[in-house]
Amino acid sequence: MKPNKETIVAGIALAVILISAVVWFMPAGLRQAPPLIGQTLDGRTLTLEQLRGKPVLVTFWATTCPSCIEEMPHLVELYRELNPKGLEIIGVAMAYDPPEQVRTLAKQRQIPYPIVLDTQERIAREFDNVRLTPTSVLISPEGRIVHYRLGLLDMPKLRDTIQKML
Repeated sequence: MKPNKETIVAGIALAVILISAVVWFMPAGLRQAPPLIGQTLDGRTLTLEQLRGKPVLVTFWATTCPSCIEEMPHLVELYRELNPKGLEIIGVAMAYDPPEQVRTLAKQRQIPYPIVLDTQERIAREFDNVRLTPTSVLISPEGRIVHYRLGLLDMPKLRDTIQKML
């Protein structure tokens, strides 16, 4: 018996759904991080590929986000402590944040790690369509997502996870 058109379409739809579910629920550390290509506040082009071999914490934030502002000193401390050992942090300013406001805050807070302006929302889309801040993504030296967090980070747990990668 030859399958009809509806059976074939249903089979393809089911396969797409199953593949999507596997990718979405894939255990941490198996999913490849998107490329992240962006312009830093000082005009450099930054990519995740340039940082391969190092753990990278990508943190999406906004100048109007109280939790983001609260978390910044902890991220600065983490960066100063672990950057010499190999950790990289990239701050991604949300598209709705005016670039001058981002520059002013980064300067006031003396943020030592690079800040990327995501003016076209491309980076946020690539990282599962980030809409809320703070959202942080920890990427292994091999370029795999090992931790995805919406809200404030558990800094002791994060520090421990990163130190195991260094």
